[in-house]
Amino acid sequence: MPWFVKIEKGIVDKTIFDQHVPAHKAYVRDLIDRGHRAKTGYWGCLGGGMMLFQANSMTEAEAIVAQDPLVKSGCVKYELYEWRIVVE
Repeated sequence: MPWFVKIEKGIVDKTIFDQHVPAHKAYVRDLIDRGHRAKTGYWGCLGGGMMLFQANSMTEAEAIVAQDPLVKSGCVKYELYEWRIVVE
């Protein structure tokens, strides 16, 4: 399965953002359980982060991102890319 990366920037106040983090973490755990090998985290300087995951296609990746609680709640703007690994 190809890898995809969602690079995001927070667009709401941190107190609002933090209210949606538990649901986001639960969503990522569900993706892991479903075989998408997802990982999520934030930049050390704060203000944004990244989610790395596998999906069968860009269409499936877009559907996965659309269901992310951080996206659904309007907490982030993001860009989605297929990541083509050159060296493992």
